[in-house]
Amino acid sequence: MEKAMQSAHGIGYEVYKRKHEIRMQVERRRENDYIQSRRLIADLDRKVHAHL
Repeated sequence: MEKAMQSAHGIGYEVYKRKHEIRMQVERRRENDYIQSRRLIADLDRKVHAHL
């Protein structure tokens, strides 16, 4: 878990766990990434189905 947090967000899990503001920043970034990926999937889906 420590390596994943460090590589994905540039902070260690202990810092993430202790500091509320850091945790909120990470969670906002995760939420934005999720929304962007859902939009990308929806766009690709529309393109695929438009050509059928």
